[in-house]
Amino acid sequence: MRRRVDAGLGGVLGEARHSLRSSNRNARSAVVFGRLLGLAFVICFATGLYSHFLQDPLPWMRFPTHPAQLYQFTQGLHITAGIAIIPLLFAKLNTVMPSLLKYPPVTGVLHLLERASIAVFVSGALVQVFTGLVNTYQWYPWPFPFRQTHYALSFVLIGSLAIHIGVKLRIIVRYWRARDSYDSEGRFVPDATVGSELLPDGEAVAPLPQHLPGRRFVGRIERWIDGADTRAGAGVPGPSPEKQAASVAPAPRDPAARERLARRGFFASVGTAVAGVIVLTGGQSFGLLRPFNVFAPRLRGLGPNSLPVNRSAKAAGVLETAVDPDWGLTLAGKGIRKSFSRADLRAMGLVQVDLPISCVEGWSQMATWRGIRMRDLVALVGAPPDSKLKVTSLEKHGGYRIMEMGPEYTQDPTTLVALELNGADLDIEHGFPARVIAPGRPGVLQTKWISSIEVIA
Repeated sequence: MRRRVDAGLGGVLGEARHSLRSSNRNARSAVVFGRLLGLAFVICFATGLYSHFLQDPLPWMRFPTHPAQLYQFTQGLHITAGIAIIPLLFAKLNTVMPSLLKYPPVTGVLHLLERASIAVFVSGALVQVFTGLVNTYQWYPWPFPFRQTHYALSFVLIGSLAIHIGVKLRIIVRYWRARDSYDSEGRFVPDATVGSELLPDGEAVAPLPQHLPGRRFVGRIERWIDGADTRAGAGVPGPSPEKQAASVAPAPRDPAARERLARRGFFASVGTAVAGVIVLTGGQSFGLLRPFNVFAPRLRGLGPNSLPVNRSAKAAGVLETAVDPDWGLTLAGKGIRKSFSRADLRAMGLVQVDLPISCVEGWSQMATWRGIRMRDLVALVGAPPDSKLKVTSLEKHGGYRIMEMGPEYTQDPTTLVALELNGADLDIEHGFPARVIAPGRPGVLQTKWISSIEVIA
């Protein structure tokens, strides 16, 4: 019974594996796409860690405040690299597909570990890029918290990627350079000593048993496509007359040239897909690509005060409290507690700075802000300019209703309690009556609709 199962399943997988033969599917192609994917995942991991610790810093952490566009760059790079991963991941899966159809699927403990690491990596990568992409549109059709899951899964991905690289290191080294991967005519050079499971090209491929076409499932599908008899036991029928005519077409004069052309066409297609998704979405993060921004969820320059909005006043539940004429900003520290109306703040004299608003979803835009320097404000309660602060919003709920600000931001002369944006009073969607703006911080930490500032250290 087991022999029959092995023969049947092995035959089906063998046929499928044979039908996937292509000059594009070799170890060299897998290494090339693997290098690009590895680079993209490392970029996403590093920039993601930076964004995470900006939001949840360890007690000893201090962050640079300049260049002010630093977070704009790192988070834009994070989102753009994450989007580029999508076509690269599918290209890599396409390349290595024959190796996934080997029978038996597992040959030992090490092989099992290798297969398990690939399964974890691929499934984790698909979940990570899909949820990350959907997050840029602020759509969360799942019950788990996005940020915590995204953070935890990044370590799983990097760990499984490291295991995969370790297991495949001999193949990676062997086919790292193109000149070691192809012969003088451009044909792939198979090397069985490094353990590649991908089908070698040309005559190195073992021919299928003659009895397989005609009895097996895949063979029937192939014959159905060819328009031939698909009945079981019908032998090995020939293709339709049209297919026969096609089959007698003269063989290519230069098979190596055709292989090179096919590979270049495949890589060019993947490169075009990667460049396309970058160009058509990167405009939300990088000004040079703004004219080509077709698919990104945010367009620069649109919205109140000529700036997009992420969290609206309605969603924050501040439509009434933000415009209350009795609103006052409470400032507390060193045993002193003061309250300032908007007119009091304006009477202190406003300074102007140009700072970007840079969101974790990837979009960003430079804007002109006018307000009171934070370090001048805390001096009114006797606190030093390098104080650590707790800023509270009028929001009724939300994970960023209360925000802590490190001393590096408080003492920076461009950190403001802003009252104006782009030449006009703050719109309620952008934080009226007052909000925080500081250099190099995620937008979620630029607290809108602030009600109090407390010196905590």
